Amino acid sequence: MNLDGANLSDAHLRHADLGESSLRGVNLRNAGLIDANLTLTYLRDADLSGAALNFAKLNGANLVDAMLVGAFLDGSMLVGANLIRANLTRASLPAANLSYAQVANTNFEKAWLVNCDVYGISVWNVKLEGAEQSLLRITPRDQPAITVDNLELAQFINLLVNNEKIRHIIDTITSKVVLILGRFTEERKKALEAVRQELGKRDYSPVLFDFEKPANRDITETVSTLAHMARFVIADITEAKSIPQELQAIVPDLPSVPVQPILLASDYEYGMFEHFKKYPWVLEVFLYNSTEDLIKQLEERVIAPLEAKARVLTGK
Repeated sequence: MNLDGANLSDAHLRHADLGESSLRGVNLRNAGLIDANLTLTYLRDADLSGAALNFAKLNGANLVDAMLVGAFLDGSMLVGANLIRANLTRASLPAANLSYAQVANTNFEKAWLVNCDVYGISVWNVKLEGAEQSLLRITPRDQPAITVDNLELAQFINLLVNNEKIRHIIDTITSKVVLILGRFTEERKKALEAVRQELGKRDYSPVLFDFEKPANRDITETVSTLAHMARFVIADITEAKSIPQELQAIVPDLPSVPVQPILLASDYEYGMFEHFKKYPWVLEVFLYNSTEDLIKQLEERVIAPLEAKARVLTGK
């Protein structure tokens, strides 16, 4: 189907099948394209400003130089989409899948990039001023979740995790990465999310590792790699499940990376945790009564002791 240059502003195209169509320069301002199929559609120079593209399928779509100002892309599929020079100022993209997308000279100013999949994304020279960025998942869906809070950092962290030579190059660089470990059940995740947000406010680069699945060799190796890059580790041992194996992969071999265990006061240390207390780079367990209590004391009881220990261990 060829609709190049057509004026479809304000059109109601919910569930429309426009896959593999040519819509170059089309006017779709404020159009309703919820759950529409735009797979492999040619949308170069198209104007989709204010369009409702919630849950739309845009996999492999060509959106070069497209206008998506204020567009709604909640839950949309943009796997492999070409977004070079696209303008997504103030666009809403929560839970969008941007895996393998090409993002270069793209404008995301004041956009909402939350809980997005960005595995394999190519990011170059993007504008992110004022953008809300959090929980950007850099791992495939069939692997444990690793999330970061910056689109440009996402590509960098993924590169570090998977490239040993580059990891060696940056060994001498003071890291601002903080690895956060714990159980990601609905209740426990609230506390970890709060910690992540607070660390971000303090100019750290928090990385959350969700290993709700049983630990295996690949998972422990990934955790170890991330820990090697971290300035310090915060480990919530409340309702411990896989964390004993992950701490075993980190603590004995990383004397330069301090670990701060935290524990909900109403819970108990798991039986084998006593083993880690002999390592001087493992701090005393900090007990907190609630998420609010944890955040209130985070600077004094968690961050400050970790920074002090890190300076002792690394000299910087």
